[in-house]
Amino acid sequence: MHRISAPTLEAIERLRSRDHDRVSDAGRTKLLLYDEVRPLAVVLFHGLSASPTQFTRFADELYARGANVIVPRLPRHGHRDRLSPALARLKADDLRDIARESAELAQGLGERVVVAGFSLGGLLATWVAQRYPVDRAVAIAPFFGMWWLPTILTAPFAEILLKLPNIFAWWNPLVRERQQPEHGYPRYASHAIAESLRVAGEVFAHADEAFAAHELILVTNAAETGVNNRAVRRLRARLRAPKTGRLEHVVLRGIPPSHDIIEPLRHRDVASRVLPELLDILTRSLGKC
Repeated sequence: MHRISAPTLEAIERLRSRDHDRVSDAGRTKLLLYDEVRPLAVVLFHGLSASPTQFTRFADELYARGANVIVPRLPRHGHRDRLSPALARLKADDLRDIARESAELAQGLGERVVVAGFSLGGLLATWVAQRYPVDRAVAIAPFFGMWWLPTILTAPFAEILLKLPNIFAWWNPLVRERQQPEHGYPRYASHAIAESLRVAGEVFAHADEAFAAHELILVTNAAETGVNNRAVRRLRARLRAPKTGRLEHVVLRGIPPSHDIIEPLRHRDVASRVLPELLDILTRSLGKC
């Protein structure tokens, strides 16, 4: 293996420097890096209102296997003040920029690159797959729309939301600010949802073009309660793999009704059960990390 290049080290410092003093320790970008380019580099994108700590167990396990691992803090996320209004200022361009920057950074850290994400992070992983020749992109419970909203109405719904006042809503109105885990926000901004859906619309708009990744794997929970699995199936039907690429849809079954299947502080049993399977999906057939 050869040492990490100077431009890649500079990019790492730029990413790290964005964690200003309002960001909590748990909310900061996680960089689990060796001092050399490894056979595998992995990017993990967390979900909306969560933080990089959501992927701690994944990152630690992948690093222990020898991979360089990046878990970037998504813009406007991870603030020490869990009721911070920062999420109201999230823009689609912010999401595109962090996805682009992370994918390019990973290419300087590994001979092979895997980009994965959960929920909003799964959307970003799909966005990356359409544009970058990464070895594998894994979209876990990707956010292409809400479970209750017909996919044909997703784009107009996003534009309506953006025309209305930006409001915050509790993820769980019963527990409100007491919702766990503490490294995430207990509420979301309506405009942040709409800006995320704009990115989803862009993914659908390019679905008929061959994606750039060598492999794209969509992972859904059969008992999904948050995101729209119909939208995932609709996208899968339209996606075109490149001549040397592969498209796969994995459905996780036997899991209780839930959306957050990653966070152990919310659904410990579910997260523990799916961790080995998802790690296998991320790394199988790629050889030694």
